[in-house]
Amino acid sequence: MTTMRTGHVGLNVTDLDRSLAFYRDVLDFVLVGEGKEEGRRYAFLGDGESLVLTLWEQAGDAYDPARSGLHHLAFQVESIERVTAYEQALRRRGVDFAHDGVVAHREGAASGGIFFHDPDGIRLEISAPSGAEGAPAPHESAPTCGFF
Repeated sequence: MTTMRTGHVGLNVTDLDRSLAFYRDVLDFVLVGEGKEEGRRYAFLGDGESLVLTLWEQAGDAYDPARSGLHHLAFQVESIERVTAYEQALRRRGVDFAHDGVVAHREGAASGGIFFHDPDGIRLEISAPSGAEGAPAPHESAPTCGFF
């Protein structure tokens, strides 16, 4: 039996151009392909080797965290320094953050990252498996990624 893995994630967005600029220019995804037909616009984004994310311009409203569906989308990088570099780039763009700076995934954890929102309000995380030792944990009894 083989192990099932996530192939890619598809997100509905309200404005493809705005979202493409965010994911490509700020989060460093590579545009792999796109559809430009009116009413059927999309963008395939990758990491240089594989498809990671698809943006579909078919949402009428911003993300609603109170509805069932996607809770958040998490990206992992190799180091906490890389997390911090993304944080600085996101702050220069005026991105909305859920917490101030790098936070631990839970109290005492070595892993941690940043938690923020994309242009449609979709909750995003960029984390590293280690390097967040000593960083605050916003919620003592619950995973940080669960409540933002």
